[in-house]
This record gives sequence, structure tokens and C-alpha cells, in this order.
Amino acid sequence: MKQIQSLSSKASKLFIVLAGFFLCNALVAEFIGMKIFALEPSLGFNTFNWSLFGQKGSLMLSAGVLLWPVVFIMTDIINEYFGRRGVRMISYLTAGLISYAFIMVFIAVKLVPAGFWLEDYMDQGVPDTQAAFKVIFGQGMWIIVGSLVAFLVGQLIDAFVFYKVKKLTGNQKIWLRATASTVVSQFIDSFVVLYIAFVIGPAKWPLSLFFAVGVVNYTYKLLIAILLIPFLYLVHYTIDKYLGSEQAESMKSIALNQ
Repeated sequence: MKQIQSLSSKASKLFIVLAGFFLCNALVAEFIGMKIFALEPSLGFNTFNWSLFGQKGSLMLSAGVLLWPVVFIMTDIINEYFGRRGVRMISYLTAGLISYAFIMVFIAVKLVPAGFWLEDYMDQGVPDTQAAFKVIFGQGMWIIVGSLVAFLVGQLIDAFVFYKVKKLTGNQKIWLRATASTVVSQFIDSFVVLYIAFVIGPAKWPLSLFFAVGVVNYTYKLLIAILLIPFLYLVHYTIDKYLGSEQAESMKSIALNQ
């Protein structure tokens, strides 16, 4: 990328900060994503007993939804200043690091536990620490595959839609290209991971549960993405001020053609 010329340049420092924050959020989202939580009780409310696709009870979401909207917002910011090439670069790097992290966790799960450690947390309601560790960190291969496929496909589609909208609007209407790219990419991300991990995988979720969790996850992500639009403008303003208007406009122009 022409914007990144040396580690001392403002563009290089900006890319490192954006990439670091992107990587951190994506990696944490992967590891907490296996938890399905009930929304209303988590917010301190009684269960509303919703009925969605035949599934009754609380609104159910994957814990990963807490961070994925931020990841997609970061994608748009990177796309704005470093183009689709920058998004592809950080997406492939993130996918590689997520894979590496899962391999390390897999090895850690396979290590023979110390005898005392197995019962170390019994007073906290955990009779077998190794079993708990395996359940929490040893996510099945289907979940890993589903997460990586959904992440990469969602990222590339997000970058493509963002690019097409920006081609039409130029540097105006940041909210439009951010929202349009999120609407499409979040849909792919929300349903692909659940389908691969829990429908065709060993869990064998019924389609009613798949659609119920998927729709709630997608709706939540869209809502948060919309609520984050003022934050998106604030980040743009801060970055433009940091780079200077001339360099910021130059980077955006170069990014649009990458």
C-alpha cells in the first residue's frame, strides 16, 4: 500500500493501531462466541417470553455479537483509508492468527492436567476443571470452520459493498456506505457461522432454533452498527485531524482505487 512507507509515518502508525484493535476484537469475539446468552435477564429484566420461529423464551444471542459490530465498523474505517487491499490483508492475517490461536488451545486442551488442578475449583461448583476447560476452550471443528468461513466471507463482502457505494457517493455519506456494507456482511456472518457450526455440525440444531438465534443476532448487530454511526464519524474526524486534511484526502483517493 502506498500509504504505508515507513514505521515512523503517520499512515503506518494509523494502520498498526487500527489493525491491532481489529485483531484484538476479532480474536476475543471468536473465543466468547460459543456462549449463547439470554438478553433480557442479562439486562436485568424478566424474560419477555418471545415466540420466534416456534422458539419461546428469552431472546438468545451469541456472546460474540458484543464485539462483531465493532469489527465491521473497523473494517469500514480501514477500507476508507487503506482500501480493499488493506481490508483483505488484515482479514487474511486475522484468519491466520485465529487459526493459530485455536491450534494452541487445542494443544493446551490435550495436555495432561495436574492432579490437584482437576479439583481445584470444586468449591466454586466446578467438579472437573479439565472437563470445564475442554468445553469452554475446546470448541468443535465445526464451530472453528464456521467462524473462519463466516468471518472471511463477511469481511470480503463488506469491503466490496463499501467500495461500490463509495464509488457512487465519493467521500460523502459515510453513514450510507457503512450501513449498506454492514447490512449485507452482518447477514452473511450471522447465519453462515450458525449454519456450519450448529446445523450441519454435530449439534444438529433444528432450523427453527437456527433461524431464531440467527435473526436475533442479526437484528442486534444491525442495531448496534446504526448506534455506532456517530462514533464512526468521530473516528473519521479524529483520524483526519491526526493526518491533516491534505494527507487524509490523498489516502482516501488512493484507497478508492485499490
